[in-house]
Amino acid sequence: MQYFIEATVKIIEDEGIENVTIRKVADLAGYNSATIYNYFQEVSHLIFFAAMTFLKKYTDALPKYIEKGNTPLEKYILIWECFCKYSFLEPQIYNAIFSSNLGGQPEDLIEKYYTIFPTDITNLPEELIPMVLESNLLKRGRLSLEKCVQEGYIKEENAEEINEMATLVWQGMLTLLLNKRRNYTPEEAVEATMKYIRQIAVNANHFVFKQ
Repeated sequence: MQYFIEATVKIIEDEGIENVTIRKVADLAGYNSATIYNYFQEVSHLIFFAAMTFLKKYTDALPKYIEKGNTPLEKYILIWECFCKYSFLEPQIYNAIFSSNLGGQPEDLIEKYYTIFPTDITNLPEELIPMVLESNLLKRGRLSLEKCVQEGYIKEENAEEINEMATLVWQGMLTLLLNKRRNYTPEEAVEATMKYIRQIAVNANHFVFKQ
């Protein structure tokens, strides 16, 4: 399994994630193509696992990022800022992990990856582990918001909508970058996205949601 992941990472680095094929991976790893399906249900799962190796830059940076925050709300905003910074530098990688079609049983893939490569998150504070292990981006965002709810920065009844709005803002920017519909640099994309996420978070309790 590790041979196939390493081969896929090499292809991503040399040719780009869009040029990964089963045949190329098998040839580079020194096995036949059929063997790959003994370890990965779908090609998207193999690409997912390879993409996860690039996520380490984000998880390594995250603890230092949130140290700058003094309140749960500030830390929540900083979690998003860190995620935006690294995801907009490598939008195809983050799309493969959090947005692309993974076919069957995608829910536990991140947890499975860290079971195989636990050293990737050994430096993370315990409070961040549940969020980092979550594959579903909405659930991931909701976990990062929990402290804000517990300490009264965001009303419980508003939390789901706040989380969804922030997630959709990020998703929209990622889509624009992937499809080259805006000439944003990664830094400009972070600035534009965080402007809205910050407004959503800071003004959270002023929103009125109607069913």
